[in-house]
Amino acid sequence: MRQIYFICFQSLVFGIYFPKIVASFSQKEMQFYSTNGKSKEVGIEEAIFQGLPPDNGLYMPKEIPCLSQEFWDTCDTLTFNQIAFEIASAFFGQEIPKEELQALINQAYDFDAPSVELTEGLYCLELFHGPSMAFKDFGARFMAAVMSYFLKKNNRDIHILVATSGDTGGAVAQGFFGVDQIQVHILYPKGKVSEIQEKQLTTLGANVKAYEVDGTFDDCQRLVKSTFLDEELREKYNLASANSINIARLIPQSFYYAYTYSRLKKKGLPIVFSVPSGNFGNISAGIIAAKMGMPVHQFIAATNVNKVVPAYLESGIFEPINPSISTISNAMDVGNPSNFPRMKALYGDDYSEVKKHVKGYFYTDEETKAAIKKIDEKYGYLVCPHTAIAYLGLQDYLKTEEEPVSAVFLSTAHYAKFLPDVEAVLGRELAIPERLQSLLSKKKEARALETDYAGFKAFLLKNL
Repeated sequence: MRQIYFICFQSLVFGIYFPKIVASFSQKEMQFYSTNGKSKEVGIEEAIFQGLPPDNGLYMPKEIPCLSQEFWDTCDTLTFNQIAFEIASAFFGQEIPKEELQALINQAYDFDAPSVELTEGLYCLELFHGPSMAFKDFGARFMAAVMSYFLKKNNRDIHILVATSGDTGGAVAQGFFGVDQIQVHILYPKGKVSEIQEKQLTTLGANVKAYEVDGTFDDCQRLVKSTFLDEELREKYNLASANSINIARLIPQSFYYAYTYSRLKKKGLPIVFSVPSGNFGNISAGIIAAKMGMPVHQFIAATNVNKVVPAYLESGIFEPINPSISTISNAMDVGNPSNFPRMKALYGDDYSEVKKHVKGYFYTDEETKAAIKKIDEKYGYLVCPHTAIAYLGLQDYLKTEEEPVSAVFLSTAHYAKFLPDVEAVLGRELAIPERLQSLLSKKKEARALETDYAGFKAFLLKNL
């Protein structure tokens, strides 16, 4: 496998740097290669709209640009949007004028990513303040803005296909709703998303269409991937993806890691991030931020019983689960994580490096429920099942850590999106934010689909 080149020399552990190393950005457009190594390199625009390389790999930047030491020293004086602009400029700066890029960022982000301190040194990074109340708003809204920019520039129309295990669908639906020149098609597994999640992606209408697949998330993902690899469909339609397989959705997720570092750096302690992980795009985005120079002591990949990556970190063997196992943390019910090759590529496909910088833990539904209850009783704080798993992973890691750290666990969705499960655990009714409450009375509109690709292809040929 090929190596990614990092234009910066630094240690992830405790953020030790060679002093004053500054990014040396090329004036040429950044190139992206396929993790399978059989497709030609492409520019950022082609990587975004093609989504998946012809060889069924994943696009990765040929070089990870490193932000200057000065940036990391002074980032605590910057706003979220200013930090996002600096990171985005490193990837998109040769293709999008800086004034336009700043405007796109301001268009995408009018919400915060606060780190709430539950007790000294323990923080919950709240990523649910966007329109769909899930972390995927950060990627989906930026991606919608960037795609719209290129489409208007080139006078093109596209169809976006996306598979969701829960929150991706709502974020993509909200992010792309009403965007000119884009039609959105969302596939989700029947009976395996919460009621509110389902309503978020099936009630908008207009340019957003939902498809209820009688199978698992992995079936939905397979249908989408097969579509992108189908030469007949690719020649007939302009197709793009909004899953985390698309590099334009992954890069902006690095923004909130850098922002969190900027807010905690004054503590002077090494930072640990515990990430609830399903497709492993979220943690890969954190690793990208680290490769750009952000000091990180440790990443923790916390999963449910779909423990493919924790098992890999123990044995060095990657064995997908088929079919994936249903849990109350349904957004992580992924038996074959799409972004796993990216996570490996960021460490040069070196198992020893992955194992050094990423620790893996997994938890059952019963352990997840107990954690929801414990966090409520101990801190008076409400969390969704995915957030509870991130908390558990952090707590288990801290048992092995002798030095004090700033310990951050990511809250990837508002608890109300999983209301029946959380209320059942806590034994009481909980408040629902108005933006979610209003969805419950809306009518679901979704077309039923089977899992066979031939039938799905025939449907697309007839209806797109």
